[in-house]
Order: sequence, then C-alpha cells, then structure tokens
Amino acid sequence: MNIKIIGKELTTDSIKAYIEKKCERISKYFETELDVQVTIKTEGINQVAEIRIYVDGEIYIAVTESKDLYASIDKDIDILEGQIRKMKTKKDKQNMNETIRIKESVSIDSNNYKVEKEILKTIYYDIKPMTPEDAKLVLSEKPQNLFLTFINLETGKVNVIFKLKDGKNYGLVEPEA
Repeated sequence: MNIKIIGKELTTDSIKAYIEKKCERISKYFETELDVQVTIKTEGINQVAEIRIYVDGEIYIAVTESKDLYASIDKDIDILEGQIRKMKTKKDKQNMNETIRIKESVSIDSNNYKVEKEILKTIYYDIKPMTPEDAKLVLSEKPQNLFLTFINLETGKVNVIFKLKDGKNYGLVEPEA
C-alpha cells in the first residue's frame, strides 16, 4: 500500500501511523496494490481530512471535517469502506447476472429445446383501491401496460381492466362471487 500524506505542520508520526492503521481496513477489499493520498488541513477551528484511494482504475474519495483530526480520518475511512462495499456488491451482482446469462444461453443452446407452458416472469406491484373509471385513466396514461389490477371501490373485490386489441376500448374482468 502506497500512502502519501499531504499537510502543512499537521503531519506527525502518530498521525501517519494512525492513517496507515486505518487504511489497512480498506486494503482487505482488494488484492492489488492501493495508492492512497491523504490531504490534511485546518480550516478555522475544523480539521479537514480528505482521503483518495486509487485502485484498479477506480477512484474513491471522502472528505470530512471535524474539530478532531482523528475523528475526520475515522469518518473518511467509514465513508470509503461503504463506497467500496457498494461498488463490490454492484460488480458481484453484475458478474453473477452475466454468469447466469451465459449458463442459460449455453444450456438452452446445448439442449436445443423450447420452454413451453412455464411461468417465466413474475412481477410484483401494489393493488390500489379505485373505481373502474380511475383505473381506465391510469391504464391509458401508461401505454406500455396492457392491463391493470385494482380493488374496485364499489364492490371491494379485485378487478382487472385491460386494453382490447382495437387499442381504443377496454375490458373489465370482475369476479362473480
């Protein structure tokens, strides 16, 4: 880990040791070498700590100010750790999705079969109470939707309103019982 500390009259051996100790928390997230640049300065009564981490073409930056320099450094490390975890999680999900897509395409191509009569997609959404006229207005505002499920205010039952193939009219599905 390469640590560069910039600061006028604020860099002491104890601060350097503290920064190095805290930066070890960050290094556990990466297998490659980290370049860390720490800028320390005083603005009025506040101590400002800015930490920049350069690794694998990514830059992580945190800037905080506090009356205590050590508190500023702690806050920066917490912020950076959160940013890194968020980015790692995002990349892991992306990699997992790509792997699943590749596996699915390989298995579909290798078996050369078609999926039929299976539920392939599930969508969850809120069912809101409204009148059929309100439901028609909501459905007409969303041209990509072909139907809308809602609770009929008049009957208290779940209804479905859908667009007919003519594109101008609507159908209503209402339970009997």
